[in-house]
Amino acid sequence: MKNLILILMKKSIIFLFIVATTACNERMKNDNLTAPPLGWNSWTSYGWMVSEKDILVTADVMAEKLKPYGYEFLVLDGGWHVSGSPGDTLDQYGMIPSKSRFPHGIPWLAKQVHDRKLKFGIHLMRGVSRDGYKRNDKIFGTDYRIRDIADTTSVCGWSDQNYGIDMNKPGSQEYYDSYIGEVVSWGVDFIKIDDITEHPAEILAVKKAIDKTRKKVILSLSPGDNAKVSYLQTYNVADMVRVTPDIWDNQKGIDQAFAAWKIWSEVIDRHFWIDMDMIPFGHLSLSNPFPDYLLPGENQEGGERVRERMSFLSTDQKYTFITLRALSASPLMMGGALPTSDEFSFELLTNKEMLACNQNGVTGKLIYSKDSMEIWKTPDKNKPNKGWIGIFNRTAHAKSIQLSLSDLGIKNTISLYDIWQKKELGTFTSTSKLTFQVSPNGVVFCRIK
Repeated sequence: MKNLILILMKKSIIFLFIVATTACNERMKNDNLTAPPLGWNSWTSYGWMVSEKDILVTADVMAEKLKPYGYEFLVLDGGWHVSGSPGDTLDQYGMIPSKSRFPHGIPWLAKQVHDRKLKFGIHLMRGVSRDGYKRNDKIFGTDYRIRDIADTTSVCGWSDQNYGIDMNKPGSQEYYDSYIGEVVSWGVDFIKIDDITEHPAEILAVKKAIDKTRKKVILSLSPGDNAKVSYLQTYNVADMVRVTPDIWDNQKGIDQAFAAWKIWSEVIDRHFWIDMDMIPFGHLSLSNPFPDYLLPGENQEGGERVRERMSFLSTDQKYTFITLRALSASPLMMGGALPTSDEFSFELLTNKEMLACNQNGVTGKLIYSKDSMEIWKTPDKNKPNKGWIGIFNRTAHAKSIQLSLSDLGIKNTISLYDIWQKKELGTFTSTSKLTFQVSPNGVVFCRIK
């Protein structure tokens, strides 16, 4: 009997050890993933012409207006390493800063951002620079050179600056170790690396290099045009992965976000946030100046090369856009220029009900789709009977819809609060009929109480 008890005790100890270890590993895997990142990214507003001055004034406004609501990542996107001056070259990493626009260098700029109690992010490109390839630079800490590891057939479709890397070649991981190690030493807290979602071997190399720095750095993979569900396990090493093409201030971008949401909301065992690109609210495309940018953009749609403007999205499209981001638990990265964007954009970004839904960290799912009306539901992770719903009109015409609680996947009596209209809608039972009027391309966003 004593031996039986000892055997059972040993088995119990082993079982508890396995459970504890599994839970610990899960926490380690998701250490950076407690909630979707909140922040600002320079691309949609300043593009290739971003400067040190732009980042500093943005940091001041961000610290004042957005940081109190949880926004903390200020991300310097592409353009910081391009000066346009004759004779300028890039190093093997493709990242010598523009001397004219970043006279103090990136480490100094990161410190300025940190001094404002914000976190600093930066955009990088996959692979080696073509200038470094021409010079056949030596890979730091090794006897290998760039041409030993470069894959000149692996090129970016929209940039001619870099070549990819053959990760089977000796020296390839050492290259990424030195590349990422140098960037992190600048004081970088967030790395957005581009042209990489279709290159799993290089994703793993970047993650390994970050881990070797022993610093907590958010890893964001881009772009999302061809993000593949088949690469799920590789993507899981990252914190956020672009799943859409570039999103701008037009209905096309909203529709692309919905399409990506449908796909990725059904993917199980996912450990990263589905990134639907920047939020094109406020003052956009300052790199293409237009003196009358405050004129309304009636019936116009925005894009990367469209003139400077205030966002062409209508009020209802903006409600839909930010509601979609909240319910999908997508990172919220404001794209408009903060010093000159409109107050309504700030009201949407800082709405406490919207942020509670987003920071709940659960990706909502489609529960109703009929006659171009869609209902998406996100449960509260701590109270499964509570949560949020979005009733979306996917047409350009106003629509009315009548629903029962069963249409919402609800069996119990509930109360609903309309977030954008800021009003209680009442208490409803299983026999209740709920009627909603939804604007063209609009949404009714409710909290289930």
